[in-house]
Amino acid sequence: MRAPHLSLGYGALVIGGGAAIVWALWRTGLGSLIPVAFGMFAIFGPLLAVGAYEMSRRIEAGEPPRIFPVRFAGPRSPLQLAFIGFFLMFAALVWTRIALLLYALFTNGSYMPLSEFTSFALTTTPGLAMLVVGTIVGGLIAFAIYLLTVVSIPMLMNERTDAFTAVATGLKAWKASPGAMILWAWLIAVITAAGVATFLVGLAVAFPLLGHASWHAYRDIRGL
Repeated sequence: MRAPHLSLGYGALVIGGGAAIVWALWRTGLGSLIPVAFGMFAIFGPLLAVGAYEMSRRIEAGEPPRIFPVRFAGPRSPLQLAFIGFFLMFAALVWTRIALLLYALFTNGSYMPLSEFTSFALTTTPGLAMLVVGTIVGGLIAFAIYLLTVVSIPMLMNERTDAFTAVATGLKAWKASPGAMILWAWLIAVITAAGVATFLVGLAVAFPLLGHASWHAYRDIRGL
């Protein structure tokens, strides 16, 4: 509410890019890969939210809210954040390979357009099994990414530290309060799913909201 136009604009920018990717997959006949694209969004979401973190940081410091340029705590932090980014790229590659492997296993390696894929996934036993297994595997990967990034990325923006220490801080928070961390992960998943269900329109509101909330969650975890 302190920066509604910037927040909504940032959400629209991020979600607009995602919508462009979905449209491109649809237009090129690769619609069955759209669920994989949403999985990629779940992986890179914490990194894409740096603009919302910066807005919250500036508001908290009594400065005019701005998205860019993002201010980091020290000269090493951008490099350390890049390490997190490379890790996320590796995780995205792993998720893509696993998704393609599951698709090949349950469809006997035959590609099908989105219309046929939807019918296959929702009305056949192999399709339903693929959805269940894919959801479980994707959920585990997303939860691991959540634990490794929910604290580390805002922490690298705000404190002079390294990527390993920042990641370890998130894991310590999980060890200290697993119930609260699971609840926060579940809320992120539910709110994101609700935003996707509105054809991404609601996600333009939900994404910056979750970004702001994640910043304050980090501050509470660190006792700042």
